[in-house]
Amino acid sequence: MAADLGELLVPYMPTIRVPRTGDRVFKSECAFSYDSPESEGGLYVCMNTFLGFGREHVERHYRKTGQSVYMLLKRHVKEVRGHTMCFYIGLHTDNEYECEDEAKLVIFPDHFEIPLPNIEELPALVSECVTIACDAVLNAASAYKKQESDSWDEEIQVSKHARSLRQTDNGVRIPPSGWKCQKCEMRENLWLNLTDGAVLCGKWFFDGAGGNGHALDHYKDTNFPLAVKLDNITADGADIYSFDEEEAVLDPHISEHLQHFGIDMLQMQQVSLAISVRPRVSEWEVIQESGMKLKAVYGSGFTGIKNLGNSCYLGTTMQVLFSIPEFQRAYVGNLQRIYDYSPLDPTTDFSTQIQVVLGISLQHQPKGISPKMFKAMVSKGHPEFSSNRQQDAHEFFLHLINLVERNSAGSENPSDVFRYLVEERVQCCQTQKVCYNQKVDYLMQLPAPIEAASNREELIAYEAKRREAEENMRAPPEPVRARIPFTACLQAFTEPENVPDFWSSALQAKSAGVKTSRFASFPEYLVVQINKFTFGIDWVPKKLDLSIDVPDFLDLSRLRGTGLQAGEEELPDLTPPIVLPEDTRDLQLGNNCYSEFCTLAFCLSSAPDIDESAAMQLAEMGFPLEACRKAVYYTGNMGPEMAFNWIIAHMEEPDFAEPLALPSFMEAGPSMASLGLAATPLDNQPPEESIAILTSMGFPRRHTVQALKATNNNLERALDWIFTHPEEEEASDDLLDMSDIMEPNDNTFSNANTNSHSTLSPDQDASGPRIKDGPGRYELFAFISHMGASTMSGRYVCHIKKEGRWVIFNDHKVCLSERPPKDLGYIYFYRRLSSC
Repeated sequence: MAADLGELLVPYMPTIRVPRTGDRVFKSECAFSYDSPESEGGLYVCMNTFLGFGREHVERHYRKTGQSVYMLLKRHVKEVRGHTMCFYIGLHTDNEYECEDEAKLVIFPDHFEIPLPNIEELPALVSECVTIACDAVLNAASAYKKQESDSWDEEIQVSKHARSLRQTDNGVRIPPSGWKCQKCEMRENLWLNLTDGAVLCGKWFFDGAGGNGHALDHYKDTNFPLAVKLDNITADGADIYSFDEEEAVLDPHISEHLQHFGIDMLQMQQVSLAISVRPRVSEWEVIQESGMKLKAVYGSGFTGIKNLGNSCYLGTTMQVLFSIPEFQRAYVGNLQRIYDYSPLDPTTDFSTQIQVVLGISLQHQPKGISPKMFKAMVSKGHPEFSSNRQQDAHEFFLHLINLVERNSAGSENPSDVFRYLVEERVQCCQTQKVCYNQKVDYLMQLPAPIEAASNREELIAYEAKRREAEENMRAPPEPVRARIPFTACLQAFTEPENVPDFWSSALQAKSAGVKTSRFASFPEYLVVQINKFTFGIDWVPKKLDLSIDVPDFLDLSRLRGTGLQAGEEELPDLTPPIVLPEDTRDLQLGNNCYSEFCTLAFCLSSAPDIDESAAMQLAEMGFPLEACRKAVYYTGNMGPEMAFNWIIAHMEEPDFAEPLALPSFMEAGPSMASLGLAATPLDNQPPEESIAILTSMGFPRRHTVQALKATNNNLERALDWIFTHPEEEEASDDLLDMSDIMEPNDNTFSNANTNSHSTLSPDQDASGPRIKDGPGRYELFAFISHMGASTMSGRYVCHIKKEGRWVIFNDHKVCLSERPPKDLGYIYFYRRLSSC
């Protein structure tokens, strides 16, 4: 029999491969389902492509590709009370289960089976080749485990200073609370030097928090190498940083080193719990409805999504999208057709994977689903979503919509239901002239004005008690949550806001400008994000503890834009002038072009008018003085608050702290048209910055260049042009130089205002986006809530209204909600009410 099987294998030997470096071996999950080795039929791994398939799908792959040899992996699991017994498949199991693994080679279409590891019974040549391939597959890391290991942090090593650290006997004793930096009195991101007990603030780069870097300065002065983060000390350990080794380290003697300064690690844990955990536990309990006996529900539309490790931001967003009929219709119309027409590698195809996840989530899956393949596919190439860290659900929603847009060409685009137009009215404060613009958006960001809280007096009293307790090193009072009316949030949204770097075409100079936003159209589904996250004055990101009376029914009709009104005068339709850098002389512009270009530079001949008191007020907060002066100037001396917003928006720029520099103003000079330049640079080549922005979104360089040329280098219009001229991508090859051609970039761009639009309504202009306008009356049907102090930590759950009942989706657990915490939500989803 062995000889017969050996002869049977011989024709297929050229198709049996050994996994090479870089090959992904999918031996834990089916490409079209959530079948695994633990499923009843096991998992079939193709010995050529190393894709995994459940019993229902493996024959389709055989018919489609002609690949006949598969490895069948099965795991038999028994619940026991003991250690885990795992063999060569290398999958993770719970310690309360015993598993026995089984592997076979299966030859299609006749299902001949060759048990492993009995290959040595085959003829020698066949046995040797097949054994090498099978062992390589069995010993290969799972495709997901390999991906996870790439994103994990490197193992922290013991510091070379830990065992030989000398501590100063200076009598320093550290109190259990009330810490502050010895140099700047900062009270957050504090580090205790383990040599002399100095308590000093850290720096942004150490742990993501803010600071003035006094701990590092202290090391430079003293060479005392180790410091411990004060607010992270627990009975299990602490965060330790070595300035000398420039990395996080371990200290096996940390307990003794802390005891030297009077710190008991167990006591520190108790203090930390008393100070920081109490308010967060309250929020977690309310949002998860922890104290109630919730009834579990199962069936179509009630399938949970397992947490893959800080992936609840993905699970909650997918649950909400999958509850929308337009997404169901677009992706679950015919699963069989999806399977038949999927590409050869379905693991990397967006449409296939989202259709599979959505289709299975609408089936009866009582244990929930584990979308490892979907997460790997949607996060590929993204620096944040490809990691195992928690992420912002708001950012992931926009990222997912961007992928839907890019993969819906020629088919129904379900993200149309979120797309709407924003009308922006910008007014020059000096001339009172206005201009109206429209932009595409997918999400309404709603401010949360703390000053409008209905319990403001209570908040003021709590803050006073908190400061007093901190100064006297006592336990803080019970926290008070701000209660903000939803009407106040809408009012703040409608208020005018300052326009940074506003250039007035009426004055032909920079001026103060204000902007108001209204709806030019109302979407079918309105997504509202509450701006709960902000920065403290020390640049530490923090979450505001808010309760907002979000209504079940919402009427935004009064926020519809009206366009240019009677009595309003429009700003002239002029583009800002070109201001050349000092090194313009190095450009190859010809004999006289440089002097002609200089005459195009506009500027103020006198010294700029700057409110120095406002600049000094900002400088006292720690910002560079020159940056503060620029902020005050560019916001038209409208006060430190608007200047502060300008600083926030520009602080990452390389010339942020450089002195304010303005070119000279020229009264006369040749027009741009007379130079043959119009609004495009030399040789009609778009600016490289604009090209880089569009190529970073994944579009080919040749397509972006043509789009920018066709739209006079307007980025927003160029993006519209790309998606309304998909056929131009191929047709434009002969119109461009070879230097304009390069491979597309895999990076993504998830800004709501620049997401693409791939289809058009019949009644709309070909250059505009497709929108589904209608009445601005809505009903709440879902919301996502965040628990924790930062979007980069904590957890997400979502509540969805199904069949008239609120349901809570908490990872793989799905239950009927008793008290949906609508006032503590982060992202709210509304559907348009049917017209009466």
